[in-house]
Amino acid sequence: MKLYHSPASPFVRKVVVLLHELGKFEEVEIATVTTTALASDPSLKAANPLARLPALERPDGVTLYDSRVITAYLDDLFQGGMYPTKTDRFEVLTLEATGDGLMDSAVSMAYEVRLRDEAQQSQAWIEAQWEKVERGLDALNTRWMSHLSGPLNMGQISVACALGYLDLRHDARGWRQGRPALATWFEAFAKRPSMEATTP
Repeated sequence: MKLYHSPASPFVRKVVVLLHELGKFEEVEIATVTTTALASDPSLKAANPLARLPALERPDGVTLYDSRVITAYLDDLFQGGMYPTKTDRFEVLTLEATGDGLMDSAVSMAYEVRLRDEAQQSQAWIEAQWEKVERGLDALNTRWMSHLSGPLNMGQISVACALGYLDLRHDARGWRQGRPALATWFEAFAKRPSMEATTP
C-alpha cells in the first residue's frame, strides 16, 4: 500500500498516528507530495480525482481517500479495535467528526492567508472559521473529557491531531486559554510515541 502524504496535513497525520499505534507503519509506503489547493500534485490527482490528502493506494482495490475512510479501512484490516462495534460506537464517530471539523476550519483559515493575496483575504471568513473551532474546543473541554480519557480510539487520535495543527498554524490564538481540562489531556496525549514520531 502507498499513502500519499504531506507532513503538515493533520488529516494525513491521523492516518500515520493510527499506523504507529497499530504497529503497522512499516506496512505502508509513504509517498510525500508537495501539493496545495491551487497547485495539485499530478501523482495525487491520478490517485484521487479530488486531489486531496490523504489517499491510500492499494495493490488489490480502488484507491481510498478521505481520512475517515482510510482509518476505518486500516483499523478493520489490522483488527485494531479503534472503532467500537457496539458500545460507544456513535460517540467515537462523533468525537472523530469533531476533531475532523476542527481540522477543516483550521486548514481553511490557513489557506485563506497562505494561498490568497492579502487584498483578496476575508477576515470575516477567517473569524467565522475560528468561531467554529472555538465552539468545538469548548464542547470538547466541557462535554467530551470522559471519552477523551477512556481507552484509546480513533476519536481521540483525530482530536489530538487537530490540536497539534492548531499549535502549528494558529498558536498565537491561544486555544488552551480557558480550557484547562483539554489542555492537560493534550499535553499527556502528545507524549505518546505515535504523536512524537509524527510531529510536523
